[in-house]
Parts: sequence; structure tokens; C-alpha cells
Amino acid sequence: MLIADDQELVRTGFRMILDAQPDIEVVATVADGAAAVAEARRLRPDVCLLDIRMPKLDGIEVTRLLAGPGVPDPLRVVIVTTFDLDDYVYGALRAGACGFLLKDSGPALLIEAVRAAAAGDALVSPSVTVRLLAHLARPRQPVSPPESLTDRELDVVRLVARGRTNQEVAAELFVSLSTIKTHLASVQTKLGLRNRVEVAAWAWESGVVS
Repeated sequence: MLIADDQELVRTGFRMILDAQPDIEVVATVADGAAAVAEARRLRPDVCLLDIRMPKLDGIEVTRLLAGPGVPDPLRVVIVTTFDLDDYVYGALRAGACGFLLKDSGPALLIEAVRAAAAGDALVSPSVTVRLLAHLARPRQPVSPPESLTDRELDVVRLVARGRTNQEVAAELFVSLSTIKTHLASVQTKLGLRNRVEVAAWAWESGVVS
């Protein structure tokens, strides 16, 4: 994986935590967005861990260049944010990030986010999902959901948008975990979304959840 952050202390701390894991190897650390793009394209890491605010190119633009719509063979990007200062995270999700976490989330969540991204999943802390998406979603009148979505798929979407894990959604709806994954895959296909983060963002944007 690659780590991009303009603070040396943060880069060093993240590297120490992640390199200590038997299944994770940090192949590069960089201090600005331009270097992040160059090294990511050269090394093709499984996961890129990006800060939002960096010199030369910010995390949103780096995400768009590495994982955005139309990028062939996009990389997996996890955004790290301080939340209270970074109103750009929502844009990063729309640019292709597959997850985000707070800088003070702790080692366990950092490791879990990296592993989830490497496995093709998206990790978003439940509290961050609700707080951030509710904070950044512009107030609007609810729109009618696409007719192609079933009532059960909408139930799943609303719970995902409120930060529930797949396991929690399955328990709340009294169905199996595999059924929830099937519903999510169907929703993503119907709406042209790439992961559960975009599903949650769509739900808040469209007013399906408020």
C-alpha cells in the first residue's frame, strides 16, 4: 500500500502501525498529491491511503486521477480526514474513494479500513457515515426512488446510509448476510454505483434517507 500525507509524523505513525501487520506492506510514503499520483501509477499498490489536504494536489484530485469515473483499472483509495475541517470528503467519495476514516480513529480501524479496501469492500465508520453525510448533504425535497429498486432494496439502502454494517442490516431485516450482499450488488448495478459508500451518498443526496 501507499501512504500520502504532508505531515511526517502522521506518515511515520501510519507506516509503523500498518507495516507491523503480517498481511500489509507499505511500499511508499509521500508528502504531496503529485508524488502520490506518480508513485501510485508506478507501483500500482493494492490500497492508497490519502490525506485530504496536501500540497500540489489535494486528496480529492488525487482520488479522481487514480480512481475516478472513466479511469481504466482504478486503484482503491481510502481517505483520511479530520472531519470538522474537511468539508471536501463528500467530493472525494464521489470522485471514487472506497472508504474514509478519522485520523484519530485508532490503529484497529485503520487496519480494518485498509484490509476492507484491499478485499474490494468499503469501510466507513458508522458514526462518520451519519454525521458526515448528513452534514454535507444539501437539504432538499425527497425525490421518488427509481422504480427499478424494490422495497427491500430500499430498506437495505436506508440502513446502509445510516451506517449499519452488512451484518447489522441482515439482523435488522431478519435475512442472511448473503441476501444483503445480493441486494447491495443489485442496487449498485441499477444505480450505476461502485460500492456501499456511493450507495450511502446517493441515499443522502436523493433524500431517500434524511
